[in-house]
Amino acid sequence: MGGDRRGKKRGGPRRRGAEEWITGLHPIGEALAAGRRELRSLQVREEGGHRGVADLVARARAARVPVRELDGREAERLPPPGVALEAGPIPELGLEELLVDLPVATGPRTLVALDGVEDPQNLGAIARVAEAAGAGGLILTHRHAPPLSAAVSRASAGAIEWLPVARVPNLARALEVLAGEGFWSLGADAAARDSLYELPDRLARADRVVVLGAEERGIRPGVAARIDQSIRIPLGGRVASLNVSTAAAVLLFELGRRSAGSG
Repeated sequence: MGGDRRGKKRGGPRRRGAEEWITGLHPIGEALAAGRRELRSLQVREEGGHRGVADLVARARAARVPVRELDGREAERLPPPGVALEAGPIPELGLEELLVDLPVATGPRTLVALDGVEDPQNLGAIARVAEAAGAGGLILTHRHAPPLSAAVSRASAGAIEWLPVARVPNLARALEVLAGEGFWSLGADAAARDSLYELPDRLARADRVVVLGAEERGIRPGVAARIDQSIRIPLGGRVASLNVSTAAAVLLFELGRRSAGSG
């Protein structure tokens, strides 16, 4: 740990090299619990008093993470409620590593692949949904996908600390590899002919990778050509589409419901 890690402006410490400053009680708590990344120091306001912060301090010390108490102008740079975790980056996998590390499932294996979803808030929200729905991992491309930053961790409420993430150079090729491993690719497409709720049982209960595209552009043609089944979410209102994270929730939980007990 060593060196001065103080920020240069109000709103939180600055990022340096391969380091992240995680803020928010839930993201910090999940990072401490998951222990998947290097945890360098927990910085807190010296006066403390917040019960949630005190709990994080106790957990950090139990995990042998250094705790640094700040006061004066240093403490002012800490965002509410006065705590920040200095950590290394979340480890990322290759596709083959992700497949090897997938947990043994009682039902169909589920992966989520994103094609051109570049907003960190959307990525974080999708990660939160995917982890809650029991997905085994998230697949991102090297380009047109954001880094797994502190903003993503915060938007995911810490779920990204647990969800394995693989980066691939070519998503269409990754879908080919997954097909060879028994995965069916299901693409979300508002213009698809077939409804999610009419998906045949053989697809609803198979190992699957759910592919989601950017909200305005959708899934790119080259990736769409590798999709086994495009599906739409029927909408009953006047709004033409759903936010991509909301669409992810509908798709993943409906697939989970359909495949419950199928293993």
